[in-house]
Amino acid sequence: MKVHRAVKPVLSIFLALLIGAAVILLLGENPVTVYGVMFKGAFGSTNALAGTLVKTTTMIFVGLSYGFAYKCGLVNIGIEGQLYMGGLLCSLTAIYIELPPIIHIPLCLLAGFVGGAAWGAIVGFLKTRFRASEMITTVMMNYVAIFFVSYMVNGPIKAEKGTYPQSEPILKSAELPTLIPKTQLTIGFLIAIAAIVLYVLFWKKTAVGYEMEMVGSSEQVARYAGIPVDKIAIWSMAVSGGLGGLAGCMEVLGVQHKIMEGLSAGYGFDGIAVSLLGNNGGIGIFLSSFLFGIMRYGGNAIQMFTKLSVAVIYILQALIILLVVVDVFKRSKRREQHVCH
Repeated sequence: MKVHRAVKPVLSIFLALLIGAAVILLLGENPVTVYGVMFKGAFGSTNALAGTLVKTTTMIFVGLSYGFAYKCGLVNIGIEGQLYMGGLLCSLTAIYIELPPIIHIPLCLLAGFVGGAAWGAIVGFLKTRFRASEMITTVMMNYVAIFFVSYMVNGPIKAEKGTYPQSEPILKSAELPTLIPKTQLTIGFLIAIAAIVLYVLFWKKTAVGYEMEMVGSSEQVARYAGIPVDKIAIWSMAVSGGLGGLAGCMEVLGVQHKIMEGLSAGYGFDGIAVSLLGNNGGIGIFLSSFLFGIMRYGGNAIQMFTKLSVAVIYILQALIILLVVVDVFKRSKRREQHVCH
């Protein structure tokens, strides 16, 4: 059964690459050449590999964010907004509070987690108190978060110099130390790996994780067993949002060193595909994050060294998402039919 589960995502990726190759042929380019350029752009040098792992780091956090809520039976489409709010609170802590690095960095990460968690907890509260669909409220709150950050970087925290909407640079004491000199690969990658380990241990070894999975499998059975379903829903969305907030921290503390308009390049939405492609498991999320990191970073080389636009990468991502969602939908339908019988 586990082997079968592992094969499905691989088939989805293979089919996406095959259909993508057909699209590339129709655009008048050689698919082998284009894919070769992409992989060389992702692995062709130390800097390229570092860039790929930087993208992978952010993808890990957004993937874990979606997976955490999904295992509890919730659909968190608001990771983008949680990323923005986490990034905002993290950047305020990184810019306006002066502390030694050993204290400042953990405090900034905590602030980012709290910012995303608060944004997620609101959704959990609305669901439990008013039975509002989290799929709708999360989408709406994405816009609130994005436009709120836009307001902040255009007004209250806008940098004194320059015209682009962005904050002042964060303090040096808040910058994540680099793993490879002269690259943007920081200890954020190691933090992401630690987050995966904790994610796996939480679901496999803790009683709370077991209760959350029971809620995700059947809310009615969980209520009958005396599990506080509403409380768990709020906590699940809070932790999910916090993980999304940490993705914002990675961008602020490790990549951009400030918060700006357009903080995220749609990473929050990629988290849905990353998690589903990885079957919402720790190792699967890591591997799918790495794949998306390859496409995100290697895709820039396609635009630079071929006649094609980076839009080809977005077509590949869309195809992978489509194929994975179709598989998830088929599995859920089979599960419903099994329950009915």
